[in-house]
Amino acid sequence: MFKEFKAFIMRGNVLDLAVAVIIGGAFGRIVTSLTDDVLMPVIGRIFGGLDFSSYFWRLGPVPAGYAGSLTDYAALKKAGVPLVGYGAFLTQAVNFLIVAFIIFMLLRVVNRAVALMERETARLRREEAAAPVKPEPEPVQVQLLREIRDELKANRQAR
Repeated sequence: MFKEFKAFIMRGNVLDLAVAVIIGGAFGRIVTSLTDDVLMPVIGRIFGGLDFSSYFWRLGPVPAGYAGSLTDYAALKKAGVPLVGYGAFLTQAVNFLIVAFIIFMLLRVVNRAVALMERETARLRREEAAAPVKPEPEPVQVQLLREIRDELKANRQAR
């Protein structure tokens, strides 16, 4: 069973998938930072200084011992107050749209590159098929045998 597991793990597809997951996780953190630290503050500024992370609806009562701000989403959530954080959802939706757009652009570039390579391969095949076929030079042994044959014919005719 261990040998089968080792063979499974060492297959190229599994290793490629592992690398893709690791790179995808790192890419996700980059996009999250881009959204949280760059785009959402700019969008918030455009719409009048809004902080999307503080947009929420409180669905239940605040615990009696809670001393924090009633507008601090993170603190209320930590205190166990039931909340609908639509601002956080909006941020994640923007994250998704950014990732989807980047993946779309990457696939678009890859598809164009593949199509270009296919066209180039087809063009080279057409040129190769259209090019005149040059006869290959005869091997030295065949040339020597022809000379010997011609000498023998000449000797027979001379007699």
